Amino acid sequence: MAENGTDCDQRRIRMSKEQHNGNFTDSSMLSERKRREREERLNIVLWKKPLVTLQYFCLETLLNVKEWTTKLWRRRGVLACAVLALAALTALYYIEGAHQQYVRYMEKKFFWCAYWVGLGILSSVGLGTGLHTFLLYLGPHIASVTLAAYECNSVNFPEPPYPDQIVCPDEEPAEGSISLWAIISKVRLEACMWGAGTAIGELPPYFMARAARLSGAEPDDEEYQEFEEMLEHAETAQDFASRARVAVQNLVQKVGFFGILACASIPNPLFDLAGITCGHFLVPFWTFFGATLIGKAVIKMHIQKLFVIITFSKHIVEQMVALIGAIPSIGPSLQKPFQEYLEAQRIKLHHKSDSAVPQGENWLSWIFEKLVIVMVCYFILSIINSMAQSYAKRLQQKMYSEEKTK
Repeated sequence: MAENGTDCDQRRIRMSKEQHNGNFTDSSMLSERKRREREERLNIVLWKKPLVTLQYFCLETLLNVKEWTTKLWRRRGVLACAVLALAALTALYYIEGAHQQYVRYMEKKFFWCAYWVGLGILSSVGLGTGLHTFLLYLGPHIASVTLAAYECNSVNFPEPPYPDQIVCPDEEPAEGSISLWAIISKVRLEACMWGAGTAIGELPPYFMARAARLSGAEPDDEEYQEFEEMLEHAETAQDFASRARVAVQNLVQKVGFFGILACASIPNPLFDLAGITCGHFLVPFWTFFGATLIGKAVIKMHIQKLFVIITFSKHIVEQMVALIGAIPSIGPSLQKPFQEYLEAQRIKLHHKSDSAVPQGENWLSWIFEKLVIVMVCYFILSIINSMAQSYAKRLQQKMYSEEKTK
């Protein structure tokens, strides 16, 4: 009797799931179909199907523009207020007066902050792949300020040309060495803005999981499906990666705000799982976003910033170059470009912005520039592929809906 009752419960649960999804096909056939469709979408990339990928990308772009236009039209009252505010700011910007100095200052700070927030969003938003903007932009910026601070013994770089170009100030530097805190304070704004951008970029997994939980739908998202599988097999997890995922999920679910803060405050490749967990268990938005913002923009950012500043302090850099020269056979040849690069940076720091600076091509600079170009191009390609696959998913869902109505 107990076995019969269990079988009835299982059949009832299975039937309710099938009814909820609107179809009575076998669940294994449905999962097999989803797997095939996912494999078909993953093959829609520029290097395999260039014409189809570009066509789908353009169609998905047009559909997104149409959807956003419809959403804006539904909120035309808010849009009208935004347009009026923008018109007032534009008038304030162009009207001459004593306020112009404050307008120029706010303009400069606004675009500077928006630049770093945007780079932070690109680093974590996950449009196919994240662009590693800390390694490509923020890290080199902090390193340049650190090297310049030790060379000039000051952080009072003349503005302009800073931040476009770093030049030592005209006044005599203060006696004693530059303090670590002075360098941290110099780059605090851009670092915190970048951290805030990464926090904003973590919101899509949270909203996706929250919407799925509230609607009862099962989104065709690999990370969310992995999360549901992890919940089902949490007690039997054996490998390190699975146990780490379970640990993050338990920490966020049981500790709440401080658990999210702990996950966001350290370099954590599993933080997307924290966002999905918070969305799935309906953690309030401000609890999730507040902890993420504090962790990423304040705590984690200061840890990363301190690491870069210490790594590129004057004595550490000199020791690293000396160690490179100590490598047998190839050491001196490897050491030479590093020495030339550092010497070129010192010369540039002591040249005024309006004077000629000796130009020279260093292969380290050349390699880094090409690396940035390659990574940006790959990021753009990943966006094109991702949007093309999104359109393919629309077609598959439309075909599935038509089959159900027959």
